[in-house]
Formats: sequence, C-alpha cells, structure tokens
Amino acid sequence: MPPPDETQAPVTAVVELNGVRLFTRRLGAGPPVIVLHGGPGAHHDYLLPQYDLLARGRTLFYYDQRGGGRSPVEGPTSVGWRDHVADLDALRAYWGIDAAVLLGYSWGGLLAVLYALEHPERSSTLALVAPAPVTAGWRDEFERRLADRMADPAIARMRAELQASELRTRDPEGYRRRAFALAVAGYFRNPTLAEQMTPFRITGRTRDAVWRSLGDYDLRERVRSTFPPGTAPLTLVVHGIHDPLPIAASQQLAALLGARLVTLDTGHAPHVEATAEFVQALDAFLPRA
Repeated sequence: MPPPDETQAPVTAVVELNGVRLFTRRLGAGPPVIVLHGGPGAHHDYLLPQYDLLARGRTLFYYDQRGGGRSPVEGPTSVGWRDHVADLDALRAYWGIDAAVLLGYSWGGLLAVLYALEHPERSSTLALVAPAPVTAGWRDEFERRLADRMADPAIARMRAELQASELRTRDPEGYRRRAFALAVAGYFRNPTLAEQMTPFRITGRTRDAVWRSLGDYDLRERVRSTFPPGTAPLTLVVHGIHDPLPIAASQQLAALLGARLVTLDTGHAPHVEATAEFVQALDAFLPRA
C-alpha cells in the first residue's frame, strides 16, 4: 500500500446509479471508508472540515444521499430507507469495495445499521457517531428533548438579539451563519459552539419520506436474529453525554452489536465540539495504511 498523500486534493464526481445522480467526493489514500451523513435529506458538507482529518492513512468516500444536497431527485422518485440502502450498495460496488467499512453520523449511523442488516456479508466494520436509534420510541424521545432545548430562554434571547441587531444589513453572510447556528443550537452542549458547524439544509420531502418508510420501527429483534453473539461487524459507537438523543439508545445499540461505546463531553456533534477527541477515537478504530 503506497503511503498516503496528505497534499492530495479531493476528487469529486457525479455517478448515475439506480436511476439517480449522486454527488461523490473522495479524499486520501489507503483502506476505504464510506462516510454516511445525517439528515435524512442533508448533505455531506456539514461533516467538513473535521471528518477530513480522518483521511490520513485511509481513503474517505463521501456522497450526498439521494434527495439531498447535490443529489436532488424528481418529485415522483422514491427516497425511502430501502432506496438509500440500495444506493449505498450500488456505490460500494462502483467503488470496488468488497466488504464495506461504514462511518455513519446521526441518521447515517442508522443507515449503516440498516445496510448491515440487509447485506451482512458485505459489511465488515461500523463506526457509528451519535447514531439515530434502532427504535422509533427512542427517536420520539430525542425529538421531545430537542424541542425542550430549543425552547430554552437563553436561545430565545439570542434570537431576539440577532433580530434586533444590524447584522442582517451590515454583514449578510455573518447574519446567515448566526441564524443557522441558532437553528441548531439545541443539538449542542454549549449553544455558542453551533457557530463552528458548517451550515447545511435539510430537504423536507426526503426527511419525511425516510421516517415514513420506517414507520413505527423497532430493529432490535432483527439485529439479534441477524447477528447472534459474536457475529456482528466490528463496531464502535461514539455518543456525546449531552446529546438530546438519550445515551441509553446508544448503550442499547452497543449491547446488541457487542460494540465498544465511547462517550465524549459533547452534544450531538462530537466532530465540532470535541474535534481532537473525536478524531482520536475514530483514528484508533478505523483501518488505515
């Protein structure tokens, strides 16, 4: 294996598979790792620049999932969870990867689990960062906790201060970044840290279609039957102790998969709130040259 070229520029391409055009980005050299962004309906950009730090000694394959970012779809095109799993498998084959190493964040973590359940023979390693839970019940609790945080008087006060400021006219880009940060502040241990996240947008149709396709889901029994003790892919779960997604959901998932659970002093975005610790945990786990 040649040594990694840390000066290498990212390579982007649009790949047509399964009747959709998917925007892809590749960085690094070494063993392949497929990165799955959250959402659903978001795009990979908001994982940057922090996730790129993991390209030292490995190749990171990013893509915008169908129906989000630079992979838009026409209205009638299906964007349910099975379509996302099919796209991931098609990209795996296109990239010439026999057994996938999947690095999934938030919804991307659940997508990685769904892929492993559908294609256990093609799944070697799962790195799940603040993964969406394997039951609808935990997801409902996450939404409730997030709503409570967003109603915090401190966040409301910061919104009012922004509206009353002259930032919108003086610095429109700064205003947009500040408004975005306040829109996601509830995900963070410290709301002011939200300004360090790369802004992103959610395509509502895709988000709603994915959750609707999952319905009142509970994957626990399927995980148990697909992966009896000792047979699951090598798995690491990373979870922030201040995440509005209850840590009990990741504890449950780690137990089901026989995985190690790493906790960080963060909310739902460990790559932003504790970059060094995030990189250290994943760099020690993911294959590298």
